Amino acid sequence: MSANELELARKQKLEYVQTCTNPYPERFAKTHELSEAGILDDGVENVKVAGRITFIRKMGKLSFVTISDICGKLQIAIKKDSVGDDSYTFFKKGFDIGDFLGVEGDVFTTQTGEKTIRANQIYFLGKALKSLPEKFHGVTDVEMCYRQRYLDLIMNQDTKDRFLLKYNFIKEVRRFLEDDGYLEIETPVIIDHPSGATARPFISHHNALDMDVYLRIAPETYLKRAIVGGFTKVFEFARCFRNEGMDTTHLQDFTMLEGYCAYYNYQDNMVFLQTMLTQVITKLFGKAQIQINDKVVDFAGKWDVITFRDLIYQDCGIDINQTKTAEMLLNEIKKHGIKLELETNINLLGKGNLIDLLYKKVSRPKIIDPTFLIGHPTELSPLARANDDNPEIVDRFQLIINGAEVINAYSELVDPVQQYQRLMEQSILKAGGDEEAMIMDKDYITAMEYGMPPISGWGMGIDRVLQILTEQNNIRDLIMFPIMRPIEL
Repeated sequence: MSANELELARKQKLEYVQTCTNPYPERFAKTHELSEAGILDDGVENVKVAGRITFIRKMGKLSFVTISDICGKLQIAIKKDSVGDDSYTFFKKGFDIGDFLGVEGDVFTTQTGEKTIRANQIYFLGKALKSLPEKFHGVTDVEMCYRQRYLDLIMNQDTKDRFLLKYNFIKEVRRFLEDDGYLEIETPVIIDHPSGATARPFISHHNALDMDVYLRIAPETYLKRAIVGGFTKVFEFARCFRNEGMDTTHLQDFTMLEGYCAYYNYQDNMVFLQTMLTQVITKLFGKAQIQINDKVVDFAGKWDVITFRDLIYQDCGIDINQTKTAEMLLNEIKKHGIKLELETNINLLGKGNLIDLLYKKVSRPKIIDPTFLIGHPTELSPLARANDDNPEIVDRFQLIINGAEVINAYSELVDPVQQYQRLMEQSILKAGGDEEAMIMDKDYITAMEYGMPPISGWGMGIDRVLQILTEQNNIRDLIMFPIMRPIEL
C-alpha cells in the first residue's frame, strides 16, 4: 500500500475507535514507568503502564505487543481470555503500530526469559495517523533524522541513548557544581550590545523600546557582574548564538556552560575542571577510559600542558613571538605555504585572531588526548588577565580533546582601566573591518569600577564535549532539533 492508502486506512480505524471510546483521552494513571516495570518480580499485580506500540504480533487468541518510551520498552501479552472478547476484538481491529496503549495487568516472565505484563485491561491512549518507518531499517536518512528527530528517537536506540547520555551529563555536572557551592543564575538572552566573546552576533529589533538588540554570544560579562554583586561561585547553562559559519563542529546556536569563581586563578580551574570531567565521565561510563577515534583516552591520567607559541612552532615552524604585527605574521604564513580560510577578508584580522586562525589550521586537529593550551596572546583575549611576568600573554587555558576546543578559561581581568584600554583596542580593530573583534561595553566597565575580586571563569561547549564522548562526526547529532533550511513545498 502507498503512504496515502496507509493513512486512509488508519483514519478509517480512527472512526472505528471513536465508536468504542475517546481515541484521545485526557490522562492515564500509571503505577510504573516502563523501565521500572521491566525489573519487577513475577507475580506483582495491578501494574499500570503505557507507551507507544512499536511491535505487534497478532495471533489467534493471544497477541504480543511491545510498547516503548525514551527510557525503555516492555512486552505486553494480550490474551482473549484475560481481557474479554469485546476488548480483544477492539484491540485487533483498532490498534496499529505507532498508537499509544495503556495496560493494567500482572508481571510474569515468558519461556524465552522476557519480562512481560499479562494484560487484564487495555486502554486506547492515542491514534497515529501516519505509519512509522519500517522497523528493520529504522531511520537511516541523516537529513530525516535532523528534520524529524521524533522519528529518529522512536526508531533508533542509538539516538535515544545519545540524548539520554547528554542530559545525564548535564545533570551530573550541575550536581558537581552545586555540591561545590556554585549557584545557578540567569543572564539575559537579548542584550543591547554584544559582549563576552569575539564573534559575530545575531541582530534583531526590540519594537517596544524601538532599538536594535542582539542575541547573546556568551553570558560572561553578566555572570561577572553577579560576582561584583557579592556572589562568589556562579554558573549558567546558557543558550548562545553566533552568526558565523556552520560545519561539523560549529552551529549558530548551542549550549554553553559558564562558571565563575571569586579568588580562583586559571590554574585552580585547571585542577577543578579536570576533577569534574574525570568524575562525571567515570560515573556515566563506569570508567575514566573512553575510546575516541579508535584510541583509548584516559581522562584519569596526566593531562598535557603546552603553550600557544610552542604548539604552533612545533607544528609549522612559525614563531609567533618573533612576528610583532599582523602583517609580519601573515607574511610568514604565506612563506610557509599555509592557506587559511575565512568568510571575511583575512587581511583585516588583528594579530590575535590571525594567530587563532593559524592554530586552528595547523595544530588543533592533531590534538587527541586532553591537553591544556596556555600562553594565549593578549590581543586574542581581551577579557583575560595579563600574565605578571609577560604582559604579551594572558593567564588563560583552553582544553582541547580530539581536535576540538572543549573548555576556554581565564584568570579574569578585573582592572577597569586595563579593561577599558583593551576594549578600545578591540573597537579600533572592529572599525578596521575585523568583524570578530569586540566592542566597547561601558556598562560593564562601570560595574568593574565598583570593584572586583580576583576571579577565574570558564566556558564549556556542552554539545561539543558530548560529540567527542559519543564519537559523533557531526555536532548536529547532539542537537535535538537543529535548524535546517526549509523544504520548499
